[in-house]
Amino acid sequence: MSVSPAYTCLSCRLKTLVVSAPRTSRRQLHASASYSARKPSFPNVSASKMGLLTQETGPSINNSRIKPYSEDEKALLAKKYTPDQLEAIYAGETAISDEDLRTQGRARTDPMRISYFDDFSKIRPIIDHPAEVPAGGSKEEDVGTLLKSTEPVKAPAPTREAPSRQQIAESTDPRILRLSQQTGMTPQQISKLRVKNLVNHRVVNQTRMGKIQSLYFLTIAGNEDGMLGIGEGKAAEDEDGRRQAMMNAIRNMKPVPRYEERTIYGEVEAKVGASVVQLSARAPGFGNRCQHLIYELARAAGIQDLAARTPRSRNKMNVVKAAFEALMAQRLPEDVARARGRKMVDVRKVYYGGQVY
Repeated sequence: MSVSPAYTCLSCRLKTLVVSAPRTSRRQLHASASYSARKPSFPNVSASKMGLLTQETGPSINNSRIKPYSEDEKALLAKKYTPDQLEAIYAGETAISDEDLRTQGRARTDPMRISYFDDFSKIRPIIDHPAEVPAGGSKEEDVGTLLKSTEPVKAPAPTREAPSRQQIAESTDPRILRLSQQTGMTPQQISKLRVKNLVNHRVVNQTRMGKIQSLYFLTIAGNEDGMLGIGEGKAAEDEDGRRQAMMNAIRNMKPVPRYEERTIYGEVEAKVGASVVQLSARAPGFGNRCQHLIYELARAAGIQDLAARTPRSRNKMNVVKAAFEALMAQRLPEDVARARGRKMVDVRKVYYGGQVY
């Protein structure tokens, strides 16, 4: 006996015919890999699975390894803390259990470990800074003996080198003396500035008398500690043009805002002509990763961590001027807080004491 098939609606029939299309990879608009490609293939491992919280891992720390305070140490602590503070310190140290010391204060076991459980009564020449000791003393002697010794420590006599001919010429050069009066710096400070010529080429001025040729120079100057300036010079002779650019660069030196004395504040951008320069702050250890012109500017200003991009024209003269304008156009957090009527607090310095890296 034949049985007629059950009735199914049109949508159910279409569902059975639909075949899932293969997933095509979409176009990536950036150079970095997708998240699935960067995801690690191994799972997260907790501290308990690694055995860091077990009895067998690492040497345990107990109160027997920590020496109690001596009478001299208690006398020194009494000079710095009040009796209530001393009582709180003693109570806090006695309240720490061996279990907490074992799980949270475990000593290192690697070969490069440093003996942290030390009363610092010995001066170690490898770890400690070199100290001036009396004649006949040893490097590993009691610190109290060094402090109680009444023998004065004689400082080494300063060695004065004879000035060279160049230094004598610079000190007597009227142009250097005039520059010293204009800037307020001594000739010795001017000689220590970092001066570098970045751009030089030949230019021609068309007059009714014909073409008059001259040399153009663009020079930067900085003290590598937050001061930077750029100067231009043009003369018929090479030496005159270089000197003119150097003098103008030293006269035009201005302070550059630096965050933590190593990088800039946030991201800044400046445009001169068709050249656009984009500067970005970076973390410590990043270095100055930018083209050579901006690198020399950052080096003269004392900036160690900086990233820069020049997306448009890369004319050397305009790039240098745009980078200088970008460094001067930084928006400081103090100015933003003052404009908003707020009080700015650096959370890292307040809660972490600046130790964030």
